[in-house]
Amino acid sequence: MSRRRVMIVDDEKGIREALKQVLEYEEIEVQACASGHEAIRVYPDFKPHLVFLDVKMEGMDGLETLKRVRDLDPEAQVVMISGHGTIQTAVEATQLGAYDFLEKPLDTDRILLTLRNALQHVVLVTENVRLKQEVRAQYEIVGSSKAIRHVIGLIEKVAPTPARVLITGENGTGKELVARAVHALSPRGSGPFVEVNCAAIPTELIESELFGHMKGSFTGAFADRAGKFELADGGTLFLDEIGDMSLSAQAKVLRALQEGVISRVGSGKALPVDVRVIAATNKDLSEEIEYGRFREDLLHRLNVIPIHVPSLRERRADVAQLVAYFTAELTKGGGLPAKEFDAAAVERLTAHDWPGNIRELKNAVERLLILASGPAVTQSDVERLVGRAADAGRLKGPSLSAGGDAAWLRAATFEEFKQSAERAFLLGKLQEHDWNVSETARTLQMPRSNLYKKIERYGLARGGEGGGAA
Repeated sequence: MSRRRVMIVDDEKGIREALKQVLEYEEIEVQACASGHEAIRVYPDFKPHLVFLDVKMEGMDGLETLKRVRDLDPEAQVVMISGHGTIQTAVEATQLGAYDFLEKPLDTDRILLTLRNALQHVVLVTENVRLKQEVRAQYEIVGSSKAIRHVIGLIEKVAPTPARVLITGENGTGKELVARAVHALSPRGSGPFVEVNCAAIPTELIESELFGHMKGSFTGAFADRAGKFELADGGTLFLDEIGDMSLSAQAKVLRALQEGVISRVGSGKALPVDVRVIAATNKDLSEEIEYGRFREDLLHRLNVIPIHVPSLRERRADVAQLVAYFTAELTKGGGLPAKEFDAAAVERLTAHDWPGNIRELKNAVERLLILASGPAVTQSDVERLVGRAADAGRLKGPSLSAGGDAAWLRAATFEEFKQSAERAFLLGKLQEHDWNVSETARTLQMPRSNLYKKIERYGLARGGEGGGAA
């Protein structure tokens, strides 16, 4: 905090001077005012961290001044002082937003204790505001293309309502950002935002994760544990990759949405929860319903307002803005060397298909900032450091020909060789099974959640086929 500033408002000159002397001894900048009208006039320019305000004054009294100060600054910290204090006056002052209430004659020790506590509270409030601003910046939706403006328009319309939202889109498009934006702009914005990645939790644990469990309800349940629904009470529960949830868990989620109650695993007790559910998936849930892997009635409950997040291929006009945003974010505070991207480099990045979408683009920007040798990132840097990944994406199957243009043959290390080979192998198998992830996972004898993680890790996507350049 900069030098602390305190305003004294009292129509008794002796009180003003005595209090000012105590505060200035603590190296505090003081503004003394003889009336409420004077305080209101100088408050915007002085911007005090704390106000000592007398209750009984000629003209505008302390309670009216308090109200006017809070109108000017809703976060104002005000300590009321009075020689005729009553419980009713103290209660009224508290209701109007006063931080504390002191009685005359003022005790120096009490003044200093109140001062320290109030200023510490100001520090905490300021830090909380700063952290919230950082979180908002971290989850900012960047772009001005028609496609992304449509998404932002939907968010602004649906956020103030209690409607459930189903967000669809490819991996890496920013479905979580959309969910967080809906939460932040809703009446629940000050409540918890709890995320559950349904694809990353084993089927046998998903119910416990969502609904909690009782001690002894299964092996390893050593204590009672609240689930995500309970933790999100009063806020928003974000069910990411809802298409990977087991049918039994889907049934329980449906009940929670219908009745507003949940039951912990191992308990028959119904617990009421007040939760707004936002779901997201990269799957076609209508297709999943046809295969018997998703409940149609749950889809109807979740899909009140659908929001489709476009791929980066559908919003190429935003690439330049995203590159600038990621560059500023990654170089902030000296984290990475500050470099500009020349026009040709940005043009080459815009032409790339980005099967991993925003996530892949951010990784590419970070790679270029670290590895580009010159003071600016050039087109040749993009060709050298990003183009190779694009070339690997053109492989249509896991060709093992020693004379072929396989990416693993150009690998610099054994670890890079293994990753390139695994990527091409998985891409070939997914194409072989027409991108049916469940069937591919069964053929490979691999848990479906693991396959999804590898698809995300390597930026594999249908259509882009894993990284072809435009």
